[in-house]
Amino acid sequence: MEKENWFYKFLLWREKQIKEKHFVLFVSFLVGICAAAAAIFLKQLIHIIQSLLTQNMDVSGANYLYLIYPVIGILLSGLFVKYIVRDDISHGVTKILYAISQRKSRIKPHNMWSSLVSSSVTIGFGGSVGAEAPIVLTGAAIGSNLGRLFRMDQKMLMLLVGCGAAGAIAGIFKAPIAGLVFVIEVLMLDLTMTSVMPLLISSVTAATVSYIFTGTEAMFKFSQTEVFEMGRIPYVLLLGVFCGLLSLYVTRIMITVENALMNVPYWKKFIFCGLVLSVLIFLFPPLYGEGYDTIGILLSGQYSEIMDKSLFYGTNNNYIDVLVFMLFILITKVFASTATNGGGGCGGIFAPSLFLGCILGFMFAHTSNYFDFTRYLSEKNFALLGMAGVMAGIMHAPLTGVFLIAELTGGYDLFLPLMIVSISSYLTILMFEPHSIYSMRLAEKGKLLTHHKDKAVLTLLDVNGIIEKDFITVSPDMTLNDVVMAIGKSKRNAFPVIDKDGILLGVVLLDNIRNIMFRPELYDRFKVSKFMVSCADKIVMNTPMDKVMQVFDDTKAWNLPVVDEKGRYIGYMSKSKIFNSYREVLVDNFSGD
Repeated sequence: MEKENWFYKFLLWREKQIKEKHFVLFVSFLVGICAAAAAIFLKQLIHIIQSLLTQNMDVSGANYLYLIYPVIGILLSGLFVKYIVRDDISHGVTKILYAISQRKSRIKPHNMWSSLVSSSVTIGFGGSVGAEAPIVLTGAAIGSNLGRLFRMDQKMLMLLVGCGAAGAIAGIFKAPIAGLVFVIEVLMLDLTMTSVMPLLISSVTAATVSYIFTGTEAMFKFSQTEVFEMGRIPYVLLLGVFCGLLSLYVTRIMITVENALMNVPYWKKFIFCGLVLSVLIFLFPPLYGEGYDTIGILLSGQYSEIMDKSLFYGTNNNYIDVLVFMLFILITKVFASTATNGGGGCGGIFAPSLFLGCILGFMFAHTSNYFDFTRYLSEKNFALLGMAGVMAGIMHAPLTGVFLIAELTGGYDLFLPLMIVSISSYLTILMFEPHSIYSMRLAEKGKLLTHHKDKAVLTLLDVNGIIEKDFITVSPDMTLNDVVMAIGKSKRNAFPVIDKDGILLGVVLLDNIRNIMFRPELYDRFKVSKFMVSCADKIVMNTPMDKVMQVFDDTKAWNLPVVDEKGRYIGYMSKSKIFNSYREVLVDNFSGD
């Protein structure tokens, strides 16, 4: 009790003595430390589990334990989520976007630890996903809950969610700039003078903590032994197109398979996904876990080692062997990743993006070098470029791809080709998919916060707070006398007409009956069914606000009725109410200091 009183007194003192925009700098520092600690803990836990399970595996042949480990991992993860967490923790980045857009940046407290446990077991046992999306959700949850603990307002809470995500990326990758850019591009927070400093503090703090405990070396050892020449730019552009097309393939397949599995019972889904995952990993061991070992192999030029621990070990490892093996990995990786999450595992698409990009870039250069009429291409350099290209395409985040790969590998000398391949990939997929794999689901429902400020404000509006319910309803059997009595009690000039089941049939407008409402001899002769008119249009509940505004613009109306999916009357929306709410949200969430 004394501690609670002490903390309460501290909060009161802080509110009086320290401005919100200054105190958020201190909180962002704490968020950076906590996010980095969570990232380090997750990476170490995954490494320990993987080392224990795979240290005695046979390098020179097939390992049948690959048929068992991944299934155990997604089973344990699924049971943990189903019976202990009892909440959906998949699609971490999408959940952050939803929290920002629809939940006032409030993320449940269990997300600060549940994703760590579930993803470490999933990936440690071989699930073919990445740890980054779970750690980003963890960091965002840390930011959200620390902000709520210190009673920060909604505007600052949104910023702290971004700080947590930036700190998580910076901590797990040792990439502070990538963390900042990720928040701007993927989470779509506006970069203002108010927001840039807290985001930088969280990113730099997290990266520093990571440096202290895991060393200052880049995540992947990469040494550029061959200088990039300007004459290879056309090849970089072409690689970007291939990266964009591969990103499109991954996005479409993943969404399609997830939708197909959505209504399948849990145990049937687990059995099917577990079977698919274990068989794929047994046939193609590079699909095991995050795939960072494979990236290290390709960046070091030792591509023949990619067939270790597989049925294909001991083949000639010539051009055809390697190409066919890698091609099957490119095709099946998305199925392995989707099966991992669909069967009950927890993981993200970050690592698979890097993994696929590295293989694609290596294959592109390796294949080009096989022909005499093409210039010699550095396989290591193009593997690196492919990583940036596929990440930029899948996430719709070209700058994140550029800075992340540069910081991950120290490959800053390739900055120009990294930018070219990322932009090329992004423009390619943009022709087919306007939204990233993270934002696609929310965009379809109109619940996605975007950089377009008008749309962002409309997304943040509370629909229930806009609906007005003080309209007096009438039935079609009522007489003109009944309507006149209702007019005397109402402050409105419209009266929704509903039947006994609550279905909206039309509306009685005061202007339309003004010429007969003062003639008592007509009171009992006219019924509502005779003088009611059709509504200009109806708004179905849960329609996205940008589409609601489009309806208002098309009908030129100032008031429109709201109905549920069955056509039952709920209330009215008015343009004036929406505009007032719009101004309030704009001031509360987007005004700069």
